Amino acid sequence: MENVFPSRHPLVAHKLSRLRDKNTDPKKFRELVREIAGLLAYEATADLLLEPRQVNTPLATTAGWELQEKIGLVPILRAGLGMVEGIWGLMPTAEVWHIGLYRDEKTLKPVQYYNKLPVAPTVTVCLILDPMLATGGTAVATVDILKKWGAQRVKYVGIIGAPEGVERLHGAHPDVPIYLAAIDERLNDVGYIVPGLGDAGDRQFGTG
Repeated sequence: MENVFPSRHPLVAHKLSRLRDKNTDPKKFRELVREIAGLLAYEATADLLLEPRQVNTPLATTAGWELQEKIGLVPILRAGLGMVEGIWGLMPTAEVWHIGLYRDEKTLKPVQYYNKLPVAPTVTVCLILDPMLATGGTAVATVDILKKWGAQRVKYVGIIGAPEGVERLHGAHPDVPIYLAAIDERLNDVGYIVPGLGDAGDRQFGTG
């Protein structure tokens, strides 16, 4: 499938296995989420535009580069919050805008309860952050919100995706690249990813 990028990096595979382990405690789980998010962001930002600038080293003047685009991080509450710091470590000037969506457990459809976007876009590239791309409903709704807001470029950065969710997001927004640590087997009958890692929010915040 075009525009879908499961990571092939050995470090991602190693850390993801530890993240999946049911014996991983919340503190370590949060650390792994941050680390994996940073590695995935490295891959997701490989096509950012640059502009030339002169740099004065201690010995000479040389040609250098500076990011031309402003980055916005859009973590989907609450599980997406854990991914922010891992990406801030690479891009400390990135703006963060919060969107709150939850999945109705009966209908499996997204319900919006919070939106802190400014009146008009202040960034050129938005990275949606959400560890689990399950049914895809929340991801599609978030892209809908960002495009209506006027976002020029939108990318999805997650950790685990189900084939059903990946297909739904790609089908609704084929122009949105999808970066994941892995694509798992399937969704179960209550909309959880299998084998997955359980509830990413509960495991991060110790509420499971």
